[in-house]
Amino acid sequence: MEIRSTTEQDRDVFVDTLLAAFARFPEPPAEDGGGTWWSALEMDRGLLAVTADGRPVGTAAAYSFELTLPGGVVVPTSGVSAVGVLPTHRRRGVLSAMMRHQLAELRARGEFLSVLLASEATIYRRFGYGPATHTQRLTVQRHRAAPALPRAATAAQDPGSVELLRRADCGPVMEEVYDRYRRAQPGALSRPHRWWALGAGQSPTARTPRHVAVHRDADGVPDGYASYSLDPPDTLVVDETVTTDDVASATLARFVLEHDLVARVVFQHCPPDHPLRWQLADLRAGQLGDDKDWLWVRLLDVPRALTTRGWFADGELVLDVDDPFQGERGRHLLTVRGGEAACVPTDREPDLSLDVSDLGSVYLGGTTPSTLVRAGHIRAHHPGAAARADALFRAERPPHCLHWF
Repeated sequence: MEIRSTTEQDRDVFVDTLLAAFARFPEPPAEDGGGTWWSALEMDRGLLAVTADGRPVGTAAAYSFELTLPGGVVVPTSGVSAVGVLPTHRRRGVLSAMMRHQLAELRARGEFLSVLLASEATIYRRFGYGPATHTQRLTVQRHRAAPALPRAATAAQDPGSVELLRRADCGPVMEEVYDRYRRAQPGALSRPHRWWALGAGQSPTARTPRHVAVHRDADGVPDGYASYSLDPPDTLVVDETVTTDDVASATLARFVLEHDLVARVVFQHCPPDHPLRWQLADLRAGQLGDDKDWLWVRLLDVPRALTTRGWFADGELVLDVDDPFQGERGRHLLTVRGGEAACVPTDREPDLSLDVSDLGSVYLGGTTPSTLVRAGHIRAHHPGAAARADALFRAERPPHCLHWF
């Protein structure tokens, strides 16, 4: 078996192989070649697993994104996707061979982080990826959606306005607003212009018809949007609400909650700290559900990753990090002073021993080291080590990722 890089000429073979791996059939492409999820594939970053007689049996791809780290640091990262192996060749080492080949390529590109969305939660930890962000669905019964008395940043205090547009008419506005949002939100990924231009991915980047409520500030500048559609007969589904302003967020939520002839409103992707339930007079009117892992993170260069993100507490921590898939192990002294970190090899006794996948889970601040200590994933070598790690790894706000890839 050979693992080889792909070119644009391999697109059809790549897509056909991947779809067959998941027992799916292709969607008809748009006239301009866009409108399908695979239209955004970067074929110079794809891999094909090919048998000795030339048959493709496996695929893997990577997108070029930027990831926002704690502290507002924006770094390049590879979004691993389109990973599949034909049912005839599973459990023969094809997937492991592709993942090992891909990690070597990412390192050769000088990257120190990789991310993915896992189709199954049991697959990617063995390759060093750990779940780093979570998302949840919030369902609000409209007849119980009366707002709480305004006491802080609420829609009632909003000096801005909301304009209702169609998805086809406001792509550039949404792209601009999303770009501002993702630079301020830890865990958020960029959406390259070609995704918007091609209509790739899922709504609202896809060209599927959507209504879009665009929020403008007091000066008329767009600073938020909510993309939504009606799920017959009476459910309004909000794909995503994007803004960096709490008042704008409250206004957009109130806009969709006051929609006529709707029994319930479903907010598809809510961060763990979403304030909407607290903005309702009836706290129980908002029901959380479908809490799931979203972005998985893989550190390719531990010292570089740890010294690049922002930090919000001073301290020292010795981390003994095992990377069994790569056959590597390193002990690192992490020192943080005034928000700046240094990370160097050390022979000091470790404070924590952990797998590189667990380091990926805590890296963005969405999972505390103490949680993984209690779960038996991380070993704390002395009392107080987990609490010190919690203080160091916290972020300014919980990480969240909206982008599907």
